[in-house]
Amino acid sequence: MDTPADAKPNPNRAAMFIVFLVVFIDLLGFGIVLPLLPRYAELYLGGVPDWAQGAALGGLYCVFSVMQFIFSPMWGRVSDRIGRRPILLLSLGGSVVFYGLFAFAASLGAEHAGIALALLFVSRLGAGIAGASVATAQAVIADVTTPEKRSKGMALIGAAFGIGFTFGPLIAYAGLEVFNDAPWAPGAVASGLSLVALLIAYRKLPETRAPGAVAAGHREFFSLARTREVLRLPTVGALVLIYFLAIFGFANFEATLSLFTDSAFALDNRNNFLVFAYVGFVLMVAQGGFYRRFAGKVPEEKLLKVGLLLMMLGLGGLVAVALTASPNAGIETKLGFAAALGCSVFGFAFVNPAVSSLVSKRAPNDRLGEVLGVNQSFAALGRILGPFLGLILFKLEPSRTLPYLAAALTLVVVVLLLPRVEKKSSNPQLTQI
Repeated sequence: MDTPADAKPNPNRAAMFIVFLVVFIDLLGFGIVLPLLPRYAELYLGGVPDWAQGAALGGLYCVFSVMQFIFSPMWGRVSDRIGRRPILLLSLGGSVVFYGLFAFAASLGAEHAGIALALLFVSRLGAGIAGASVATAQAVIADVTTPEKRSKGMALIGAAFGIGFTFGPLIAYAGLEVFNDAPWAPGAVASGLSLVALLIAYRKLPETRAPGAVAAGHREFFSLARTREVLRLPTVGALVLIYFLAIFGFANFEATLSLFTDSAFALDNRNNFLVFAYVGFVLMVAQGGFYRRFAGKVPEEKLLKVGLLLMMLGLGGLVAVALTASPNAGIETKLGFAAALGCSVFGFAFVNPAVSSLVSKRAPNDRLGEVLGVNQSFAALGRILGPFLGLILFKLEPSRTLPYLAAALTLVVVVLLLPRVEKKSSNPQLTQI
């Protein structure tokens, strides 16, 4: 007998809109904090050797993604059992608490460096647990869209990321202006915006998944064996590996961007926020304007190839910019930096929803949250290893080119894996989604 999980999903615009709004507001907080994270941490690392600074900053980035690596599959499995809504509400509540803790840690002076660093780590750890619900938001989209519209739905989440990441740095910029450069202001604003998202979700977010729809016996929340089962699903394992490597390459330059703008162009915090706002703007335009226009008309496999090509071109351009940039660089170098950065981000904006859509189409309906959670878990692993390696490489060589070379070489491996993705699954359970 068919279960609710096997029924064809009906479009639900209200659910899609609320998920878009919730992800958008939550990413505002992320966009506010991310540009400042390495700069705040460096304030407490005076006198520490460069390689140790790189390792400490890498660890500060990685702890967020370590928690996402662990908790993404768990939240996906729980959402398959009890529903999507409670997981998203719990996630937003955690963001309120831990962005507030970030604000408190940033307010401590250099004389409390040890305590401040410890609290920064705790705040990122908690935010990582709370933020491991992206797969649950993707599962909401998958619940309420048909396979034909799945790619557009996934791009909607990507557009929410882009818009949030655009306005987050701009709001942080305004916050520094209003609160006279108070270091606690960005974290406090991020916490407040997460509270707004929580209240909106509590009042408006409908449940899209019936509790208890998972087959009996699937009660494990932490399960390496079930993760291995997911990776053995036809073509899903290859897609997860591609996603991991693409995220790893992108994270190499993402984690070093605020340091690069300082060393290459001597940008202050306010102008650095504008660079990150530009990154978010490109994400917004690429996913909300271009990808959604092509989704449903062009196969995801082709959109994935286009994204990888653009990422490789952009990262190659960043290597060239790193070799020539200086605080006194001319307008040509700065325009080259903007073009290379935009090309990389534009490409990634195609890779992200293409992989997520393909994974959701090739996953069993009764394990959709779990499969998307495993995919996000390996994306988190890329965000663990990418920043850690990128920040160490950034400190090793004066030209600052090594992180971008490493990222470009990683994408070459991704291209070699593409033929495995193009093989269609013969499992009817995977094709009737």
